[in-house]
Amino acid sequence: MKKINYKIFKNSVVVFILVASFFGCHSCQSSDDVNIDAKPPKTPDVVNVDFYLTKADQSVLFKKQETGISAFSENTNFSINVNSNKTYQEMDGFGYSLTGGSALHLNNMSSSNRSNLLNELFKWDNDNIGVSYLRISIGASDLDIAPFSYNDLPTGETDVDMLNFSINKDKENLIPVLKEILAINPSLKISASPWSAPTWMKTNQNTVGGSLKPEYYEAYATYFVKYIQAMAAEGINVGAIIPQNEPLNATNNPSMVMQASAQADFIKNHLGPAFQAAGLTTKIIAYGHNPDRTDFPISVLNDTQANPFIDGSAFHLYAGRIENLSLVHNAHPDKNIYFTEQWVGANEDFSESLKWHARELLVGASRNWSKTVLEWNLAADSNQNPHTNGGCTECLGALTIDGNNVTKNVSYYIIAHIAKYVRPGSKRIETNNSTELPNVAFNTPTGKTVVIVLNNTGAKKTFNINVTNEPITTSLDAGAVGTYVW
Repeated sequence: MKKINYKIFKNSVVVFILVASFFGCHSCQSSDDVNIDAKPPKTPDVVNVDFYLTKADQSVLFKKQETGISAFSENTNFSINVNSNKTYQEMDGFGYSLTGGSALHLNNMSSSNRSNLLNELFKWDNDNIGVSYLRISIGASDLDIAPFSYNDLPTGETDVDMLNFSINKDKENLIPVLKEILAINPSLKISASPWSAPTWMKTNQNTVGGSLKPEYYEAYATYFVKYIQAMAAEGINVGAIIPQNEPLNATNNPSMVMQASAQADFIKNHLGPAFQAAGLTTKIIAYGHNPDRTDFPISVLNDTQANPFIDGSAFHLYAGRIENLSLVHNAHPDKNIYFTEQWVGANEDFSESLKWHARELLVGASRNWSKTVLEWNLAADSNQNPHTNGGCTECLGALTIDGNNVTKNVSYYIIAHIAKYVRPGSKRIETNNSTELPNVAFNTPTGKTVVIVLNNTGAKKTFNINVTNEPITTSLDAGAVGTYVW
């Protein structure tokens, strides 16, 4: 047998491989080999847009994404067209109600754990969400352990000069927590509202229901003045008050009915003049209930004597349609609109709550002239405590706090999506809306454009956001919320 010259053989194989490669010899290429004639995959264009995402299945919770957006190229997808040149209302801020119960749970945490949590909530930087607005109660809300006012007296006694007025009850939890928050965010805006007047001022002498006796209108105005001054002495600026929380609700504990005519009378003849005489700049905001009764705020604002004292109207959304806020705006376009309360039920589905609150509040309230979006409430424990006898037993806090253990719930993420980048002073700008992709956009004081979008359908949606400087294509899974920042 002839011996093989391995050097010649090796060289021949090399030549064969090179020739086969040059002519694209497919018979020499297995089905698993890469086709060398194929073009390399195109790298998506880099876009300078921050994208925060929350998914309905909770697999992503307000997390910045490194993928999911690309530079726009011609397609047939729906486009959200952003017009930065057409502006609407200026935003005051976004946040929660800091109830007495919320303050109790926060105050009971260790100082280090509480400090970390409050920084995460209220500090505005790259790592935190920067809540910019809080609502507090004047006296007890129904999410305190028990009802109280700042001038509770034995049956039969009165104190029209407010000699016994004291906010000492709030010094136990609410005021210490507020001071710690304000040290983190001194520009935080605060509004306040009572659930009830002191019982000795009321027709039924009870914390539940009843109404304010006309002979105590002047004393009640003094009560408000004393409150704002007492909080200011603690270093807490109450920027706005709503004279009565849910003035048509007579069943909560505490609660008090204040009809529109009574509210107009109280404001024009007592509260407004008392603020003026005391040199207070605290805003007076009418109503504070559902938009099914737009006649209430409109009639109060129609009162020519009450009107000059009133900054605007506040709303909740337990009845009526969010679009009705625009009816009040259109009736009095020189007055402001505020959205100040909406609760999430403890037994509600995360995905449904995320979708409803994003659609109706983040998008809906903002597109209907509201300067704020506030969720009810900041914190409760795992049993939704505390609450008064007759108060809300199913109100899920944005946080569940058990000792030092903290769980973030859907309201935390809802507010995070708008609070982090839509800072106070931002202005809503024009976009085309869609029932499938409800959206709202803002120009911020630092020159950023922010667009918030909900996928309101049951399937993944790909769409465009047409911003002048950098249009993009992106997608959201069913029920997901995205915040896009240029």
